[in-house]
Amino acid sequence: MVISHHIAQLNIARAKAPLDQPLLADFVAQLDAVNALAEANPGFVWRLKSDSGNATDIRAYDDPLMIVNMSVWESVEALFDFAYKTSHTKVMNRRKEWFESLAGPHMVLWWVPAGTVPTVDEAKRRLDHLAAHGPTPTAFTFKARFAAPEIHVGAAPRGCPADGRPHGVAPTG
Repeated sequence: MVISHHIAQLNIARAKAPLDQPLLADFVAQLDAVNALAEANPGFVWRLKSDSGNATDIRAYDDPLMIVNMSVWESVEALFDFAYKTSHTKVMNRRKEWFESLAGPHMVLWWVPAGTVPTVDEAKRRLDHLAAHGPTPTAFTFKARFAAPEIHVGAAPRGCPADGRPHGVAPTG
């Protein structure tokens, strides 16, 4: 049996002002609609949210102006289609009005076993990995994608005999 995987994503931003200020009013006004669009989109699995219904009040960083968006999708294609082929694009195109440019990457993708909900700390580690090493199978981007890992359960790893020992390794005990 092969374990299936979903794609997780983290997107961070530093607001130019607190979310309750007029500069961010149009962004905040669109949150519910964009979140509903995501949840209704084919391939959507899960998104990070607090009791408020969104993630803008989740403090992943010490800086109160940093906000996070994290979600899980059935495939990279499903996430890409939502991000770039729906009305979400109109909001994303206005990002510079509301958010500062960051020195490093602001978005990261990684594979999670289906049914797994990633933590914010894990997501931050993946973003840090991307910043330090560039795209790898551990942390990547839409432009530099990696295939989901193949994990076989109940079968010997490739290149190993049926008992799972590497070639040339004698059984112990």
